[in-house]
Amino acid sequence: MILLPAGCLAIASCSRTPELSLAEIAALAQGGDAELLQKTVSRPWNGGGYVDGAVGGVWNDTILSDPKTFNQLIAERDADSNGIISATLDYLVDYDATLREWRPHCAFYEIETDELAGTLTVHYTLREGLFWTYIDSDEKIPVTSDDIVFWYNEIAGDPQFGSSGYAQQFVTMPDGTERHIDCVKIDGRRFDFVFPRIVAEPLLSTNMSVCPSFLYRPAKERGGADGVKNLFSADCNPRSIPSCGKWYIAEYTPAQRLVFLRNPNYWEKDGNGVSIPYMEQRVFQIVGDMNTDFLLFRQGRTETYMPRPEEVRSVVDGQKDDYTVFNADGAMGASLWSFNQNPKNAAEPYYGWFTNRKFRQAMSCLLNRGRIISQTYRGLAEPKYTFFPEANPFYDADITLHYRYDPERALRLLESAGFVRRTDGLLYDGAGRRVSFDMTVPSANTVANDIAQIVADECSKVGITVNVRQLDFQKIIEMLTATYDWQSVVIGLGANLFPSQGSNVWPSSGNLHLWHPLQASPATEWEARIDYLYNEGCYTNDYDGAKAVWDEYQRILLEECPVIYLVRPRSFFAIRNKWDLQNVYYDNKNGAMTEHCFLRGL
Repeated sequence: MILLPAGCLAIASCSRTPELSLAEIAALAQGGDAELLQKTVSRPWNGGGYVDGAVGGVWNDTILSDPKTFNQLIAERDADSNGIISATLDYLVDYDATLREWRPHCAFYEIETDELAGTLTVHYTLREGLFWTYIDSDEKIPVTSDDIVFWYNEIAGDPQFGSSGYAQQFVTMPDGTERHIDCVKIDGRRFDFVFPRIVAEPLLSTNMSVCPSFLYRPAKERGGADGVKNLFSADCNPRSIPSCGKWYIAEYTPAQRLVFLRNPNYWEKDGNGVSIPYMEQRVFQIVGDMNTDFLLFRQGRTETYMPRPEEVRSVVDGQKDDYTVFNADGAMGASLWSFNQNPKNAAEPYYGWFTNRKFRQAMSCLLNRGRIISQTYRGLAEPKYTFFPEANPFYDADITLHYRYDPERALRLLESAGFVRRTDGLLYDGAGRRVSFDMTVPSANTVANDIAQIVADECSKVGITVNVRQLDFQKIIEMLTATYDWQSVVIGLGANLFPSQGSNVWPSSGNLHLWHPLQASPATEWEARIDYLYNEGCYTNDYDGAKAVWDEYQRILLEECPVIYLVRPRSFFAIRNKWDLQNVYYDNKNGAMTEHCFLRGL
């Protein structure tokens, strides 16, 4: 799940900038940007249908960086690569966050619960007419249950492959032991997931992408883990990659472009029997930075654009007859600020600071969300004070962060933890070491850099030096998951629409337990309690019982501040009017829904 220039702006004044309330933020928006919303379209997904379209057209788009691989396993740790290879794949079931309901996707499902035995089985049946096909070939290889069972058992389920899905294959039994969720082939189209214990969200645990086992199995038999990992490297011929999804990868020229061709064999069809999507091609230019991305849209060379806060007004005002801008409410998720508590860095001064709860709480009190909202987002955002988003069934508006912007409180917390602000205005720890640490942000994300500069400036007002470091996003992922040689980071991990999402993040054993991953046993009492509550919540089926568990879970995380959420920005999405917009939806739960979009006049 992801799964976000050095130096601080020094300001002499130590006066407090008050945290803005929701009412004040709304007033700010009304004062300067309300007309922006009036000039845009609000069309959230409401569960309705689509009008039938026609095939044709080239969809021009951009990506910021090259894919690192076309391999399904390796792409688990690289969001850009995963987004690309996923276009050739499909998944079992879909969840409508608006309607809060599951529905079949490329497989139908039935959940069978044995209350007496305390077990649960999810029966899946693949749709008819699912095939792996290649560009310029009439060969059709049926998608079978082997494609699921092989990947689950022999790739994700084999610890030597290091898949992020491995830990999700186990449930904790009432006696504390761990038991495996078995994936069993029934026949060519049917397979079961057998749970040794009844769980609250079995579809969330079993939903996965289909994989071409007829290629990955021989690779494993020939070369083991290395054989699998060497398949479909970034320098392979992308036309050799089969597809059961909406698209084929037709061409890849490093640092230049990536071309997808429509898969006419895809199972999802409109009322006329035409496979979705309607576009014939999607051409992605590899642009390297967001400024180039914006320039290409202004030149009319791309179909869509999501403006950064500083670009919203010019994009909205520039609509005319060329494009239409949609708006969405504040995002379900939010970027977060986290601190490295990995004991690998125990010799570093910052380790003692970051493992001190009062220090983390003080950092939360130095996070000026009101300034970020007004300065970076031009008033078009809301503070993120809750752990769960509103779409989560266990969201509770009364469970909120208590450590909000208050520099004076931050200093009191720091002083109670042994820190001293000397006459030179700088902060020192109990050992006399000056408090200075790095904040890493993605180099391609100008918004994250703007936020980091604000955070650095606010910290400087109490004598803390924050050095902003810009790094390539993939380097950040390597730091978080392999080298652990980072200090603090601003990054996004998505939104927990279900409380049990993030099994690799929130439990202490997770490989993306950001601040200290892969713990053999919980490093702190509060993490042990989080592990317990997470486990209990996953196996509690009655709502009232589960709410008590998830309420305590949220309160602990908001008290301990291992991650500090920033703000929920309102977003905007521009799309060219040459496309028929009847099938275009945009909201904060589903993003831009354009797969059913088609050219006007066809």
